[in-house]
Amino acid sequence: MTTKFEKLKQEISICKKCVLSETRINVVFGEGNPNAEILVIGEGPGKDEDLKGLPFIGRSGKLLDKILADCGFNRQEHAFIANIVKCRPPQNRAPFPEERLSCIPYLNKQIDLIDPKIIILLGATALNGLIDKKLKITKVRGEWINWNGRLVMPTFHPSALLRNSNLKKDSWEDFKKVVDKYCELVDSKHCYATLF
Repeated sequence: MTTKFEKLKQEISICKKCVLSETRINVVFGEGNPNAEILVIGEGPGKDEDLKGLPFIGRSGKLLDKILADCGFNRQEHAFIANIVKCRPPQNRAPFPEERLSCIPYLNKQIDLIDPKIIILLGATALNGLIDKKLKITKVRGEWINWNGRLVMPTFHPSALLRNSNLKKDSWEDFKKVVDKYCELVDSKHCYATLF
């Protein structure tokens, strides 16, 4: 498993399939436990992520880590964090459809190798890129989607919570559902260790 994961990481590190490769500093493969039961998927790297080659390390990343910690989760043990695209779109714009299409096969390989029980989609780009381009995050957030035999929870991107604090309550309700499902599918003792 680790060998296949490292091989995929090497393959992605030299990817030139779309124009994002021309402006990136680093490919952001992802970070966390490659055997995690939870896979968190965001939109794409921002400036900080591009500089360091790690996902979710700016303000949104700090908020994501706090949310995960409040749920009793962390990147090292419970989750792997990735993005729809592995290279930063210029000026942090949303990735174009052709850029998403170039990168999705890599994400699908990550999903197959990690084999998570739960996928959390952060924001519209992740939802549209992985599941269906017609879905609206405001309509389906908080509802479990069965996708390719996996349970998927769409919720708001942490950057949306930073822009609009009114969304935090809904997001927290979504993450509570994730904890409940994790307790049901993975570790029943986790619920006793997590305070809501």
